[in-house]
Amino acid sequence: MKNIKWLLSFLLIIFCQSLIAQNSKEKSRIIVIGAHPDDCEYAAGGTAALLSNMGHAVKFVAVTNGDAGHQTMKGQELAARRYLETQEVAKRLGVTYDVLDNHDGALLPTLEVRLQIIKKIREWNADVVIAPRPNDYHPDHRYTGVLVQDAAYMVEVPNVAPEVPALRKTPVFLYAQDHFQRPNPFRPDIVVDISNVYERKISAIDAHVSQFYEWMPWIGRYEKDVPAGKEERLKWLMKFYDQPMKANIRKAMVKWHGIEKAAKSKYAEAFEVCEYGAQPNEAEIRRLFPMLIK
Repeated sequence: MKNIKWLLSFLLIIFCQSLIAQNSKEKSRIIVIGAHPDDCEYAAGGTAALLSNMGHAVKFVAVTNGDAGHQTMKGQELAARRYLETQEVAKRLGVTYDVLDNHDGALLPTLEVRLQIIKKIREWNADVVIAPRPNDYHPDHRYTGVLVQDAAYMVEVPNVAPEVPALRKTPVFLYAQDHFQRPNPFRPDIVVDISNVYERKISAIDAHVSQFYEWMPWIGRYEKDVPAGKEERLKWLMKFYDQPMKANIRKAMVKWHGIEKAAKSKYAEAFEVCEYGAQPNEAEIRRLFPMLIK
């Protein structure tokens, strides 16, 4: 009986992947993987909004449940609150949002978690996988980067996690932008102008009340700067993250958006092509990210 149920589940997944492939021949399928239930929108919220607007499919995955990220709340109460925040983000950006039940602050690059990630990438039939680089101040961020790297080849190996059919294509794996310089600085291979959807990105960040108005101001020692009113908080958040675009990002943007648009753009998200996975040429990148037009 158990074998029959397994076989039916296997066939159902194959059927669903086939339907996805048929219905999205020219549509990109993007999965963004972050360590915590707020990392994906910070790294790629604008890009997700643009792709969603164009009818492409975007999934966010938090590898931990966020049950440690608060100064007063903790455990399942905090994890439940943060899950609800992710679902509000999903509504605001037009994405789907999954949260894995691994403890915040305790993530390790184990085989168990690697298999979780392999399954998520396969189930989404991902064309593009975005994740952090494995050199970051937070161990959960670092290990998320390692876990996704470790999954990059395995998503195509049928005998690994055989309960979910292996991909018959090689996804493009991208690193999200960061500011860390050692052992090597971030390289902006792809730059997406998000000026037109910047407010939607900030709206997604705003959904994480527990984080951006409570925990981060507390741990950063600026909690007294956070306004009390909802509208005032949103204005404050938009101003807080309104940082000048770095010169190397603006320079790289010229390739993807042209000189005139690059000069006028105020906000962007950048990505680095990982050496693992498919190595796309310019035409393939523009197909996967159709907002990249000159």
